Amino acid sequence: MKIIPAIDIYEGKCVRLLKGDYNLKKEYSSNPLLVAKEFENNGATNLHVVDLEGAKSNTIINIGVLREICSNTNLKVDFGGGIKTRDDISLAFDLGVNQITLGSVAVTNKDLLIDSLNVYGKDKIILGADFLDNVIKINGWKTTTEHNLFDFINEYYSYGIKYAIITDISKDGAMQGSSVEIYSKIIEKFPDLNLIASGGVTYENDLNKLKHIGCYGAIMGKALYEKRIDLKNMIKQYGS
Repeated sequence: MKIIPAIDIYEGKCVRLLKGDYNLKKEYSSNPLLVAKEFENNGATNLHVVDLEGAKSNTIINIGVLREICSNTNLKVDFGGGIKTRDDISLAFDLGVNQITLGSVAVTNKDLLIDSLNVYGKDKIILGADFLDNVIKINGWKTTTEHNLFDFINEYYSYGIKYAIITDISKDGAMQGSSVEIYSKIIEKFPDLNLIASGGVTYENDLNKLKHIGCYGAIMGKALYEKRIDLKNMIKQYGS
């Protein structure tokens, strides 16, 4: 199972939200590149980057930060937040990201996601499914949709989606454990999906549970910044 550290960017800084609330953000560093390098020095090979401003707007905002991270590390970056058009997708790949995560677009522009799978390949496109009470939320978690989590995944599973980052908003930044039961049901229903768990991963026991049910990866954010868990040791044990 891959251990994937996360960097959320707001106004060029590295921050974390609590349960998706932009009013409850905490700054951890004014230099995301240094944070990325620290993750890399501790053994990380993958990095999850989110443009929080982009997520609630209609375009990518923190282009400079993304370029810096991609240009000055060897990390395989998956990026999401503000990707709404074909030009946004092209820009992200031009900046050097390895994969892009499409969440809001998967709801508002299904054709764009399907087209991206065909153009860039299934290894380059990640479905972003952010949910609260089993309902998909988009646009920086500000908009509640009518899409049930399982129906939403099933729709793109039928088109051959290979990777999905599944985030339980109620767990995000709360450091109260991961939604293991829901992830287990998803893996059982969609056995060919590489599920990357996000939200609430805090202790080694959380990682043990996620590995046991067959998660492909686990994204870690606040628990790393708050020193609740040691990245280097976890990567040695689980992989990156």
